[in-house]
Amino acid sequence: MIDTILIANRGEIACRVIETARKMGMRCVAVHSDVDANAKHVAMADVAVCIGEAAPAQSYLRGDRIIAAAQKTGAQLIHPGYGFLSENPDFVDQVEEAGLTFVGPSAKAIRAMGLKDAAKKLMQEAGVPVVPGYMGEDQDPGHLEVEAQAIGYPVLIKAVAGGGGKGMRLVERPEDFADALVSAQSEARTAFGNDHVLIEKYISKPRHIEVQVFGDGTQAVHLFERDCSLQRRHQKVIEEAPAPDMPKAVRDAMGAAAVRAAEAIGYKGAGTVEFIVDGSQGLREDGFWFMEMNTRLQVEHPVSELITGVDLVEWQIRVACGEPLPAQQSDLSINGHAFEARLYAEDVPAGFLPATGRLTHLQFPADLRADSGVRAGDEISPNYDPMIAKLIVHGPTRAVALRQLSKGLRDTEVAGTVTNLSFLGALAEHEGFGRGDVDTGLIARDLDALVTVPQSMGQARAMAALVASGLMGEMGAETGFSLWDGLLRTIWIEEAGERNEIKLQMMGADRCLIMDGEQKVGAVRTASGWTFDGQKAPNHAQTGNVITIFADYGRSFHVVDLLDQADQSAVDATLTLAPMPGRVVSVHVSSGQEVAEGDRLVVLEAMKMEHTMVAGRAGRIAELLVDAGDQVEAGAPLVRLEDEETA
Repeated sequence: MIDTILIANRGEIACRVIETARKMGMRCVAVHSDVDANAKHVAMADVAVCIGEAAPAQSYLRGDRIIAAAQKTGAQLIHPGYGFLSENPDFVDQVEEAGLTFVGPSAKAIRAMGLKDAAKKLMQEAGVPVVPGYMGEDQDPGHLEVEAQAIGYPVLIKAVAGGGGKGMRLVERPEDFADALVSAQSEARTAFGNDHVLIEKYISKPRHIEVQVFGDGTQAVHLFERDCSLQRRHQKVIEEAPAPDMPKAVRDAMGAAAVRAAEAIGYKGAGTVEFIVDGSQGLREDGFWFMEMNTRLQVEHPVSELITGVDLVEWQIRVACGEPLPAQQSDLSINGHAFEARLYAEDVPAGFLPATGRLTHLQFPADLRADSGVRAGDEISPNYDPMIAKLIVHGPTRAVALRQLSKGLRDTEVAGTVTNLSFLGALAEHEGFGRGDVDTGLIARDLDALVTVPQSMGQARAMAALVASGLMGEMGAETGFSLWDGLLRTIWIEEAGERNEIKLQMMGADRCLIMDGEQKVGAVRTASGWTFDGQKAPNHAQTGNVITIFADYGRSFHVVDLLDQADQSAVDATLTLAPMPGRVVSVHVSSGQEVAEGDRLVVLEAMKMEHTMVAGRAGRIAELLVDAGDQVEAGAPLVRLEDEETA
């Protein structure tokens, strides 16, 4: 009897799989790296096996160790989650050779979709529309013009050897093609020494819409579509299901195409067929094209679950155990609307840099589904993706669900690290997104407004000062008054580098006047708690000298000890510091070398991304303080320039 499943992953998705597997009465085995020994997914499992060091290459990407752990613990199934080995066909082969069952598609199906060009050819043969284009060797202008006409205007002429927009021309009318071709070829020849071009369909308002499919190796069904157009640098931020303004005819056509794609490769399990969609003239049956197929469970699968009432992980496990397809297409229907927002530890104003830190406080509202792999007290590690949670809502209509999302984001409480919570909130309240007028360029167009840090609220600062004074708790008649302490006290607090002097004047046991420059805030304690200028005090958390007020997505204040400040020396302006913990991938300068402002110095790897440290000014390298391969902490010095006076 199949009764034990090993989850070859970590974090949120490992917890998600364990939740369903336990409901199905299965025994769950977790694997973990040494730094994940106390992780949430480990605590949830029945058995846990350490498979190596923190670096994924030494743990979560070691298929041999994962298989050995399954054999050691008696697991018959291996669920890969997403990421890591989930789309590695060689791992699937190894699992099956070991006599175990991989919860997912066959290695053959994964390989079929692994190469984009081959996948597109396969999809064409299966009758799935692909983006029209010409990449042939015949560069005769007349032939290229015929190809452009066949593709349909507008088209893009692009240099084959191109980059940076050189050798690229948008052509909207047939009569403009010849001149645009000459211009593009000339620019390409000058820039790259190669004037060959390709032609592809230009999609003026692209939307990213994907279809959730599920197969049993022979037959497949679709669980309707998700709109994932709200992206930043091709990374999904907020997803929804179903897609707004989706006509039934287009939904049926897109779903049928996705099913043909899945059945063409004998797909087994949960997968996603991604389409690029032209939204410039509304969604049309001839306006979507295959991009790729993800042969695994997607991060955003919960929105499909909520509108269909299907537990996709349960379906995965049942089919892997040999059951037939759990439902036919006629059994599936859409109920309401769902959104998912990805909450990350990242510094949005600093360019969305991944962040680390210990989560000193983490609380989600009860009416929000929060799929999370961390708890309060857990560390956000530089070794892995910095996701804190997926925040998911479901309502009867899109408008209701969007209001639920907006409120849920405002009621989410996180302290201990910076997050993208306010950015998500700004998106949820974006006027265009509220109308459903969304495309993949929305965030880039409105980025400045979306990442603007709001001005500090007087009530939030006032509350932080009261917390710092120790006056937020139970109070008696003597609170705030003593023979050795005056009625007026001063607190210094900082927010985002801005220091404020706050004066507190006790007016009685339950009243305080808080003076913030010219602004005055009255604080009154009632039977139900404190109010500030009549507004109920939000929740707060304090760790050491950091106070987080959970208003406006969370405001962090640092209580300043002026004596400590006086003892601290200024930061050495000659040093380039690591903005986060990470590994030094490469060093691009040498001692004594002259550099200009903006020159690349060191490349750091953190959170599965590379970050380039550049020179803040021109100068000469005085000292290299790290080597390639070194692990560094946030704030660690990397390179020192000579003093400007010395140079």
